[in-house]
Amino acid sequence: MAQSIRDQVAIVGIGQTAFGKGLADSELSLACQAISTALDDAAIAPGEVDGLASYTMELNREVDVARNVGLGDLTFFSQVGYGGGAGCGTVLQAAMAIATGQCHVAVAWRARKRAAKTSRPWAQVPARLADHWQWSRPFGLLRPVDEVAMLARRYLYEYGGSRDQLANVALAFRKHANRNPAATMYDKPLSREEYLNARWISEPLCLFDNCLETDGALAIVLAPAERAVDLPHRPVLVHAAAQGLPRQHQTMINYFNDDPLEGPSWAAARQLWRGAEFGPAEVKVAQIYDAFSPLVPLSLEGYGFCGRGEGGAFTEGGALEWPDGRLPTNTSGGGMSEAYVHGFNLVLEGVRQMRGTSTSQVDGADTCLVTSGEGVPTSALLLRN
Repeated sequence: MAQSIRDQVAIVGIGQTAFGKGLADSELSLACQAISTALDDAAIAPGEVDGLASYTMELNREVDVARNVGLGDLTFFSQVGYGGGAGCGTVLQAAMAIATGQCHVAVAWRARKRAAKTSRPWAQVPARLADHWQWSRPFGLLRPVDEVAMLARRYLYEYGGSRDQLANVALAFRKHANRNPAATMYDKPLSREEYLNARWISEPLCLFDNCLETDGALAIVLAPAERAVDLPHRPVLVHAAAQGLPRQHQTMINYFNDDPLEGPSWAAARQLWRGAEFGPAEVKVAQIYDAFSPLVPLSLEGYGFCGRGEGGAFTEGGALEWPDGRLPTNTSGGGMSEAYVHGFNLVLEGVRQMRGTSTSQVDGADTCLVTSGEGVPTSALLLRN
């Protein structure tokens, strides 16, 4: 499956709204704005769009989006579950649909409003015990940060990692955001001292180990690679993509896995690299899902950039930083410092790197890894020029 879409489909348009808290527009309005901007960027008329891919958290908005944006007859539409794990999966499904002739032009997007505390899943008190949460919420793991803190503590204990290594993640992404005028943290530098003195959110994770809470929307447009060469921007090819849900997985906490630190990234990575013509050593820049800082070293290991237990050490010496790091990562600021829209902003930054238009542009970047959530059933994407 991964080989069948290799370089057959290109991302030809990107669009996003401003990011903020308490934006006045509805999620539907934000979605339509981002999609319309992406279509303008691609120089493709709305009536040409016949495929949609989105997150299940988009509340089945295909009908409303199609009517409000003025799309044509839809012959393909799909949704991918698990929030932060879905972003690259939407791109994969849209690319598969185009490559197999189910549609000709597809849009993938995510719109999100997080200003109201009641919008957050853990605030829905009556629903807490309805599903897998019955094995964690009654015992004090009330929020995703609490669940990731358990994995982080296990990782630090087993491999001798340190808070300084987690700080390397947060500081690198903040530096990138400080060069990105669209980022929430554009004008807000962060020092190592400020990081180490920050208040705990769920020990060992402090305030700056957490992603932002953001309102906003982002969208991409995909088309066949042969058509992309006639459109305004340099085509960004979908080289390979994969989803991953390992055996015996339990969302976020992995209680039933033989190794709780071997998360969904490992399953996705095996499929991803099988479908690619290059490996981790040839990836010039990465956009790694960063709802919480420990997910980055776990993903570095899962996707093969280093060995087991070496993800923390990999971050040392400015390895994740632009311009001189060995793997510049989350070059727009990522979920921790640009915006958190379930990781879809990572896809757009991957496209900008391949176009050569990032605010932290990596010289010679012609390959990019984009990942979705680690800890949840996930997905990943390889882009190339």
